Amino acid sequence: MRRPSKSSSPKLSADSQRLIGFGHAIAQSASRLEERAWERNLDILSQKLLKSSHQDTIDAALDNLFKADLDAYDSLVEAIEATSESCQLEQDGTQFDALLIAAPILAWTRFAIPSGPIAEDIRLTLAAQLGAHLLADGAQLTVAPALFSIDQLPHTHAETFALTRRMAQAALKNSVVPFPAKGAETVPFLADTRYLLATVVVPTGAPLFRWQMQHNQPNVIADQQQVLAQWQAQAAPSIARLLPGCGIELLLPEAYYIACREADKQIRPAAIRAAVHYLTHTLNLAAAELRAIIGGFGDDSSDEQLSEYRIGFAIGTQPEIVYGIVWPLYGEEDDSDLPLLPEQKRPIETVMALLQEEGVTSIKRHNARFPIEFCDDCGTPLFADDEGELVHPEMPEDTPQGSEHFH
Repeated sequence: MRRPSKSSSPKLSADSQRLIGFGHAIAQSASRLEERAWERNLDILSQKLLKSSHQDTIDAALDNLFKADLDAYDSLVEAIEATSESCQLEQDGTQFDALLIAAPILAWTRFAIPSGPIAEDIRLTLAAQLGAHLLADGAQLTVAPALFSIDQLPHTHAETFALTRRMAQAALKNSVVPFPAKGAETVPFLADTRYLLATVVVPTGAPLFRWQMQHNQPNVIADQQQVLAQWQAQAAPSIARLLPGCGIELLLPEAYYIACREADKQIRPAAIRAAVHYLTHTLNLAAAELRAIIGGFGDDSSDEQLSEYRIGFAIGTQPEIVYGIVWPLYGEEDDSDLPLLPEQKRPIETVMALLQEEGVTSIKRHNARFPIEFCDDCGTPLFADDEGELVHPEMPEDTPQGSEHFH
């Protein structure tokens, strides 16, 4: 679920009000036919706004619904995302559908995780592998000639919409969309995600992905698992060339927003493993000598749902927090007392199990809810120490210099 901007104007334009109305209408629809009719009207309006880069109009509507009606908010944000990551084009009298996809790569290292331009031979190899293992027969594809960090991805729906159209036109022309040789600066984390972006184009109504191809009885889960296994086996050597010195895990390439959200969730365990690895090797100690102090953090509103856990690390019996990582909570993830299915775990149980798997056996969890606070000077998240005081993590003074950023 996308969090709205806090700086938007409370005054709503006519188009913002129309977006809000469509969000309510879709959420309240009592039939599929009614819902699809509202969605068609919403698609027309959202395409007009995205083409003209009226992101403020969209953000104002989303902010309003986020505060007033979460079901309507979900309906609107889903529609806006779908419109911005796809488009329709015409060439030589034929109509085409296009979809922006992302292939996330989880990476972890004690050094910097690269991003930026991809050599043409590697780009062509990855494009061929995506076409062979992921795409339906007859689909056309163009792969962006760069590997992106999250800071280098489009920041708004309007930017995503513009990128989708540029890359779709390039796919039809069998060309490549140029990107700046140097992208936006990205903060170096021990564990982070890199994204390979591509756009798939097919004749309108034709299948995009291999698991959509004609089957008497669809088995999407099994088909996707097979696609992922093939992609991981074939693409790993090329990705390793792009990310030297990094551990990597390739996730399933999917529609842009879904892929990015899944990567956000899947990088969290890697961040814990990378932190323990970094601390034990940098400080020359065993994982059992580390202590983990976990605090739940949320905003100051009456909303009881936590926004994130912050995990601070200390050494032995020393009180100082030397390092910390953030475990964000997304969408419906909640550590409330609501019942779970037998196979489900609460996020805090997952966090504690991962720490124990990595050898950290001394774990303290604060029951208090802490406000989301950062260092005024450097912006680093503050972490709860043993006494429940929010403190700035500081590595020992004699620690070798290196990557010490938080995730």
